[in-house]
Amino acid sequence: MATSATSPATATIETDEATGLSSGARWFILFLLALGVLISFIDRTSIGSAIADKGFVKEFGLSNVGRGWINSAFFWSYGIAQVPMGWLVDRYGVKRPYAIFFGMWCVICAVTGTITLLPVLFGARLLVGVAEAIVIPASYRWIRNNFDESRSGLAVGIFAMGNKFGPAIGAPAAAWLIYNYSWRAVFYAMCAVGILWLASWIMLVRDDLPKPEERAAIAKKASGITLGGALKSPVVWGGMLTNFCYGYFTFYCMTWMPAYLVEKRGLSLAKSGVFTFFSFAGIAIMAAIAGWAADYLISKGKDPVLVRKGFVIAGFFGGCTVLLGSTAADLNTALFWNVTSLTLLGLATANNLALCRLTLIPKQAVGLVTGIQQVATSLAGGVSASLSGWLLAVSGSYDLPMKVIFVFLLIGAAGTWVLLRPEWAPKLNES
Repeated sequence: MATSATSPATATIETDEATGLSSGARWFILFLLALGVLISFIDRTSIGSAIADKGFVKEFGLSNVGRGWINSAFFWSYGIAQVPMGWLVDRYGVKRPYAIFFGMWCVICAVTGTITLLPVLFGARLLVGVAEAIVIPASYRWIRNNFDESRSGLAVGIFAMGNKFGPAIGAPAAAWLIYNYSWRAVFYAMCAVGILWLASWIMLVRDDLPKPEERAAIAKKASGITLGGALKSPVVWGGMLTNFCYGYFTFYCMTWMPAYLVEKRGLSLAKSGVFTFFSFAGIAIMAAIAGWAADYLISKGKDPVLVRKGFVIAGFFGGCTVLLGSTAADLNTALFWNVTSLTLLGLATANNLALCRLTLIPKQAVGLVTGIQQVATSLAGGVSASLSGWLLAVSGSYDLPMKVIFVFLLIGAAGTWVLLRPEWAPKLNES
């Protein structure tokens, strides 16, 4: 079955009995998870602000292709580590693995601020990718354990606000630090903020490490869907496709938007940070509203799959308005569509994630499937950052990278409609 036969009310009671968490505690931990992903996404956006800084480019001798590779380094290792991280949290809980790898991320951030050689910087970005790979599988594992279908859209929407407000906050904050201090100050500041979050996580979140006698049973349940079994499901491949197409646009905005606004639209680095903020604040707010609206319709008896698919497809089509911004001659018109296109994509954010990672996925395999789909998401980041740099180099214009975004958004809408069907969801191995 794609969804649990347990009623929402019963599922909530079971979750409370299993975790000992009150409703207030669940929402608090969700907020903490949103803060964690917010911090991790600030890091991804900050490097985009750095490559728009002439001092940073000159110090490391970067071409447009080189800027693309520095932008993309994080995503390659991030993608490779996703499935192992999903396996880890399915078997050993969320708190300890998250704390260990987040602590590793803090150390690497501090070290990055001291780097003077390009190969070392590239290596540091690869290590950051490994450390941050825990964030998404762990968070969705926790959400699936603690929220039923009638609340999952809002829960995912709130969580997704973190990965959208991260770029929204990160771009202007990084621009301010670079302008007033240096690019190195950005990474020192992120380390300090990360340590504060890590201390809160360790002190306030209940340990969910299974007891030794429980691990065998958990491993048996988690093995109900193997990696090979999951990859036989068109839903899993559909989720990978939609996550790639969605991620291609959002990661372009994280990695290249500051440079686009500075180099094509003539804004200062500080002003580019402001408009990046509005774009990602818009998608964050829209994600939460759309997640809540879908939950409301589902609570009234509407089909969860059809409701969420409708929002996802509308979001992909809304994002296509990015082409109106890229072709606009007037600066204000260009900036309007620049913000509006990403905001409209927020219709898809929470509902796509809830649909292909929770609604259509058996509970036992959430970490594994999330990890698989995150490979596609991280691949989107790597391809978007590096391909956009190459397209910019060969065409001499940002128009061609924008047209590629438009094509991927159309593919994402088609993939949602065709592949995300309940009958094609991964099946549990009952043997």
